[in-house]
Amino acid sequence: MRMRLLRIFSVSTIALLVASCALEVSETTGWEYNNPDFGGFEYYGDFYEQETGPGLVFVEGGSFTIGRVEQDIVHDWNNLPRRVTVSSYYMDETEVKNVDYREYLYWISRVFIDYPEVYKKALPDTLVWRSRLGYNEPLVEYYFRHPAYQEYPVVGVNWLQANDYCAWRTDRVNEIILIDRGILLPDPNQMGDQNFNTEAYLAHQYEGAVGQELEDIDPNKDYRKVRMEDGLLLPKYRLPTEAEWEYAALALVGTSVGERIYERRIYPWSGDGLRNPTNANRGEIMANNVRGRGDMMGVAGALNDNADITAPVHAYWPNDFGLYCMAGNVSEWVQDIYRATSHQDVDEFRPFRGNVFKTLIRDEEGNVAEKDSLGRLRFREITEEEAIDRRNYQKSDNINYLDGDLASSVEFGDEDASRERGSQRMYFNGKDRRDPMMTSLISDHARVYKGGSWKDRTYWLGAGTRRFLDEALSQDDLGFRCAMIRVGGSKGN
Repeated sequence: MRMRLLRIFSVSTIALLVASCALEVSETTGWEYNNPDFGGFEYYGDFYEQETGPGLVFVEGGSFTIGRVEQDIVHDWNNLPRRVTVSSYYMDETEVKNVDYREYLYWISRVFIDYPEVYKKALPDTLVWRSRLGYNEPLVEYYFRHPAYQEYPVVGVNWLQANDYCAWRTDRVNEIILIDRGILLPDPNQMGDQNFNTEAYLAHQYEGAVGQELEDIDPNKDYRKVRMEDGLLLPKYRLPTEAEWEYAALALVGTSVGERIYERRIYPWSGDGLRNPTNANRGEIMANNVRGRGDMMGVAGALNDNADITAPVHAYWPNDFGLYCMAGNVSEWVQDIYRATSHQDVDEFRPFRGNVFKTLIRDEEGNVAEKDSLGRLRFREITEEEAIDRRNYQKSDNINYLDGDLASSVEFGDEDASRERGSQRMYFNGKDRRDPMMTSLISDHARVYKGGSWKDRTYWLGAGTRRFLDEALSQDDLGFRCAMIRVGGSKGN
């Protein structure tokens, strides 16, 4: 209720401020803004402040040293320290919970009733709990469905499923924003391709339960749909990048005075130990992990982390950004493709490896093509011809840029190998289930995951550690949380 009132208040504020700007004049043409007699171009002034979406916490960006903060005991040499900068953004306060994911599945089963494969594709793999030499069958049956676990982090979700969840969440949040404004009507009976999709709505491809549209001050029109320029709709929920996740986990804002950082943290808290140093909670374990061989939770009467497997997402103390369980409980998916040398190769600003640039599919007249059977717009990868005049990229798939492309291959100049093996070079040394020529575990489908989990030793709780897993696989100690870009200024206006 509070979030809805805030949304209604922010929309009302926009309307009042547009009215108050009625006499503002363009500095470049002299024409009045927001005046039908002058064409009705709308300008909101410099008042706009992005609303914090449901479940999110603001993370003020900045510069930090990404990578190793302690001895590389596994000798992977994949996290060499480097100074980078991340922009401000938003991140989920907690890991996505079982109840959150069950809400997603319920919506899918209700809306895509004619497409049962969509529901099956989204189901978490509860069989990840099985062990050949351990009795975990009760967790297979109860962990995801039983209400006793509803506040626990969802596991058994692969990288692809996590991205689908983020897309679904974007649409549901923006839909309720428009419903609260009265622009859309609640439509619990929406089905198939008639479900609300943010991109389809902005492209005028959604004709669902429309309420009262916005009044248009264009002298040739009466009403219009919401546009991105109105600032009502939130940006997309997504997985955080590796740099964003690590920056948020360290929360160095708690160790800095002015521009000076006094301590380079290992964990989301200060110090090199796992016990709470404050008087009120002195000695209590700060995260859910394995303390020693065979010690998952301590002894009866004095449990050290109070959890044998995962724990409720609010079970431990938040870090200085207000984020819970950035160490322990479950490891978390991030966006990035895994490469051992990523920290050395990626940009200094908003570093990320994994870009595949796409564009909307349009018809011969340039109009957006029809939606797919699930109500989503269709995209395709850009062609080399479309990027021929660009200086910042020359092709769609940039996953292997400067890392395994033809120019860096020992087979450079071998036209037969180029035709046979395509654009990937370094990783064609064996077999992969998607490519019969690959055996390397590192491929263009290997995704990074961060943070230690309930079954990890202390080393993996360090924010700088990194591991990888095929994007189509899942584990009983691997979950995720969503993030969102911060548009506009890095701090509140």
